[in-house]
Amino acid sequence: MLHYEIHRQENAKEWLVFIHGAGGAIETWNYQIQAFAPHFNLLLLDLRDHGKSKNIAPHFDNYDFDVVTSDVLEVINNLGIKKAHFMSLSLGSVILQRIAIQRPDLVDRMVMAGGIFKASLKMHFFVHSAKALNYILPYRSLYSIFSWIVLPRKNHSFSRRVFMRQFQKLTRDEYLKWVGLYKHFFRSLREYFYKPVEKLSLVVMGDQDHVFLGAAQKFAQVHKNVDLTVLEKCGHICNIENHLIFNERALAFLKE
Repeated sequence: MLHYEIHRQENAKEWLVFIHGAGGAIETWNYQIQAFAPHFNLLLLDLRDHGKSKNIAPHFDNYDFDVVTSDVLEVINNLGIKKAHFMSLSLGSVILQRIAIQRPDLVDRMVMAGGIFKASLKMHFFVHSAKALNYILPYRSLYSIFSWIVLPRKNHSFSRRVFMRQFQKLTRDEYLKWVGLYKHFFRSLREYFYKPVEKLSLVVMGDQDHVFLGAAQKFAQVHKNVDLTVLEKCGHICNIENHLIFNERALAFLKE
């Protein structure tokens, strides 16, 4: 199964499951563990190929979101978790929405940080450019360019370094499999954008997230169960860049 970590709270009955984004790892949530551990039992996962989740069986030549979602559900089922809150980052929001659709009985409340909800022209350009440049540039150089595009400002530098450090654990073959998700990715975004969100959800975005903020604002307008919080002077990785306010808002939402 996927590599995972558990932080149990003796008096806690509720679970909180963390799903990081593409290129990330459990390390993504370092600033959340201490804040949420006193209130919930925490389950943190490394997605397939990420962090310590290497050589996961069964092997697939290509990935889709069914593969990635099944990996997560396998761990949850193995641990006997019947219901949980979920927190996701970036691409993790697509995985989380798929889990909520497939297993509505499992999901309580959802917090989506830096969520991805609609495929803009800018996103199409990034993805198709990456596909073409894979034949020219080393994949680590390409990811570095992408990280600078998404996190361009000086105050984004720390979260950019965190993600570059986590990304180093991906091999070229693993990277290409995740890039190959793009067809299923765009199709999933089209499907989920107008599909009713049945669970109470909090979307937290940075006001400097120039790639994904606009779609998140539209998503929150469309769905009555979705609240949007925008953090000032903050980019895409808002759970790291402004973790104190992020933790405060997310914890209040989960506990209210």
